[in-house]
Amino acid sequence: MNKDNILVVGGGIGGLTVSIALRRKGFSVTLIEREPEWPATGVGIIQQFNVLRVMADMDILDDYLANSYGFDETHCFNSQGESIFSFSSPRLAGEELPSNVGVSRISLQNILANKATELGTDIRLGTVLDHWQEKTDGIDAVFSDGSRDSFLLMIGADGIFSSTRRAIFPHAPEPHYTGQWVWRYNMPRPEEIKGIHLFYGRVNGGLTPLSSGLMYLFMLSEEPEDFRLDQRQACAMLHRRSRDAAPQIQQLMKFVHDDLEVVAKPLQVIFIEGPWHKGRVVLLGDAVHASTPHLAQGAGMAIEDAIVLADELSGSGDLEEVFSRYRQRRFERCRFVNINSRAIGDMQMGTRNDVDPGEINRQCLTLMAEPI
Repeated sequence: MNKDNILVVGGGIGGLTVSIALRRKGFSVTLIEREPEWPATGVGIIQQFNVLRVMADMDILDDYLANSYGFDETHCFNSQGESIFSFSSPRLAGEELPSNVGVSRISLQNILANKATELGTDIRLGTVLDHWQEKTDGIDAVFSDGSRDSFLLMIGADGIFSSTRRAIFPHAPEPHYTGQWVWRYNMPRPEEIKGIHLFYGRVNGGLTPLSSGLMYLFMLSEEPEDFRLDQRQACAMLHRRSRDAAPQIQQLMKFVHDDLEVVAKPLQVIFIEGPWHKGRVVLLGDAVHASTPHLAQGAGMAIEDAIVLADELSGSGDLEEVFSRYRQRRFERCRFVNINSRAIGDMQMGTRNDVDPGEINRQCLTLMAEPI
């Protein structure tokens, strides 16, 4: 396929990763992001060995590891804070690399943005796609600043509420609320927190290290569909939801004191069963298969999407063939994460009693070990 300019809509993890992957394949890339600057706040995420493999392939592994915390250990506790079991995850990306990584979203965003810029991506912050017209040989786009440009194709990496998805698939399902919210807060990391600590019971949550001195606390709560976060009361709301948590969680709530640092959102999901493209427009990441965080693979699936899409675009065939191969390579893997992440959440809320989280995690590890 020729190396004409490609438009990427959305400057999140998926959009930046696909920009890097495409530039490394020789494509010209323009990335637009509606926010006027990269985020200055945020908490962390867990990423697993399959993401480490991609970071190595993109030549950013050293920066990634230098700005994250690698670990193999998982420790599980009951609602009284008593240890249930612990285990070490296999180092499936190589014995020299950890099996899991905790990384702040800001660090990851900066690493990806710096690499995309270094490789020559045309990044336009504070820019929205006003409208576009698809022609037989490309896409003509008009942006919010009045500028115009032409592209070979367009990639919608604009998240779960993707305007790109709504434009090409106006009758597709909308994101569905699962019944849970997730609350996150960064705080100092005690020396003994060297891996992820998971707490089960009436309040499910955990602790994930991000650096030598930082970790983040996460907590899940069941909320009615009309529940809304009052950011001015965020700490008080989180404190109330921690009252039935394990003692270790309750003891750490003394660090939760800044309303603006509380990050909370409803867990919503979407999975497009049909085509992931229409004409010269294709979707990736949360725009097409947003999951809950129970398997810690949401960002990982977007990152893998980006690599596979760039790989297929650099191969042979017309766009219809390329996009179909991309979906075929990604569909079952993303569907597994989507369905089983939600199943674990349903189990936590008591709406399912046929879910074995340990077996699901074992199957997930096996699947992620397979080539993409």
